This record gives sequence, structure tokens and C-alpha cells, in this order.
Amino acid sequence: MAQPTAYKDRQFLAVIGDEDSVTGLLLAGVGHVTSPPDAQKNFLVVDQKTETSAIEQAFDLYTSQRKDIAILLINQHIAERIRHRVDAYTQAFPSLLEIPSKDHPYDPEKDSVLKRVRRLAGE
Repeated sequence: MAQPTAYKDRQFLAVIGDEDSVTGLLLAGVGHVTSPPDAQKNFLVVDQKTETSAIEQAFDLYTSQRKDIAILLINQHIAERIRHRVDAYTQAFPSLLEIPSKDHPYDPEKDSVLKRVRRLAGE
């Protein structure tokens, strides 16, 4: 088991979502930009024109490369676009949470975490 000190620097939320979800979370104060020269944001606004590869890159950045992210929030309808990556993700940190959006209600049957819990519970 990893030492708690390995997670002490994980202090930010990251968001991959539609404009309304990201805007709401930014207004709540979760926005952060790292120091230059890279100046990485902890959010990605996704619309219909956003390439799936850009979503995958942001997912990889927040889950693998950045060590300051504690929780990754992703709209469930966007997670569907990269479902293979979301379902394959098994790390404890950052925690991955699928959230609903204004136009797409939450469907527990699609949630990768809930599927994993059901599998462990023998359902």
C-alpha cells in the first residue's frame, strides 16, 4: 500500500465536461492553472467539435501525468466517448467520478465505478 505522503500533493479537482458543467464548477472555485512555462489548466470544455483524441489526451494528463489532481469529474455523456479508457482506469488516485449534465441525465448502468462495485459485490 502506498504511503499517505504519496498523495499529500493531490489537492485539485479536474473537470472534463460541457460548457455549463465546467462553468459552474469554475464559478464554485475549482479552477487552477499551473505556473508557466506550461500553464496547464485543470479543466477541459468539450463540445460537439471537440476531437475524441483531445478528450483522451486530457484524461491521460489528469489521470497519469499530473500528480496534483485528487478527483477527476467527467460528464457521463463525454465519458461515453472514451468509455474504453474510463472502464480500463483502476487507480485510486485521482478518483474518477462520472457526473450528469444539464442535457444528459445520469445513468447508473453506464457508470464504470458502479459496474465495478456491483462486480465485486457479486451482483
